[in-house]
Amino acid sequence: MRTTLPLSLLLAVLLSACASKPTTEAAPAATNQAQPVLDERDPYEGFNRKMWSVNYDYLDPYLLRPATVGYMKVTPAPVRSGFANMVNNLDEPANFVNGLLQAKPKSSAVSAGRFVVNSTVGVLGFFDVATSLDLKEQNEDFGQTLAVWGVGNGPYVMIPGMGPTTVRDTTGRVVDNLYFPMTLLNTPITVGKFVVTALDGREKLMAQEKLLNDSLDPYAFVKDAYFQRQEYKIYDGNPPEPEIDEEALEDYTE
Repeated sequence: MRTTLPLSLLLAVLLSACASKPTTEAAPAATNQAQPVLDERDPYEGFNRKMWSVNYDYLDPYLLRPATVGYMKVTPAPVRSGFANMVNNLDEPANFVNGLLQAKPKSSAVSAGRFVVNSTVGVLGFFDVATSLDLKEQNEDFGQTLAVWGVGNGPYVMIPGMGPTTVRDTTGRVVDNLYFPMTLLNTPITVGKFVVTALDGREKLMAQEKLLNDSLDPYAFVKDAYFQRQEYKIYDGNPPEPEIDEEALEDYTE
């Protein structure tokens, strides 16, 4: 789970600003209660919030986080890094294919080079030799390919034990697991890959815990961060500037 939370702090600030905005006139008694804002990306929000509670209130504090802390204590950092490198190396063929499908021949060539170098000189990917040769990871998945082809996200879904996704990205994961060498992995190796991915991803999120816990709405915080991250990946780190409704902004600031 190679995940970061770009612009999350800005999101938290904006939420705080909206929550503290003073009203200029008293609202009628019948409309005094705030009306819920529907998020078109999240049509099953009621269900998703329940699944979020399962993950955030139970699975993470009682299972994933303690397991990650224990893993960090008994496994030296270089070994943990090596295991993560091996898992990431298994994704390089998918990066290669999806680069081609997105008409990015240079990206595909880099992914192919990374797989060859790290699988041989890097001892099955344990050492990321390719990065030192300026062959940087491309991170292209079939979910991004579908987005480039014009396929929409589909509903946002919170999955117990896995976290946020969309129908498009879940479909992408399924397809990416059909590529070589994923189809050759036996069950123990597949389980091991899943465990290492989960532990490595949770370790990387340790630094974000306070930011998440201090947010006004952790569920909305993670959802917006997820969509920002997906857009960042689809546009190779250069997402388009968001359009601003100047008329609505003027109404808000008056």
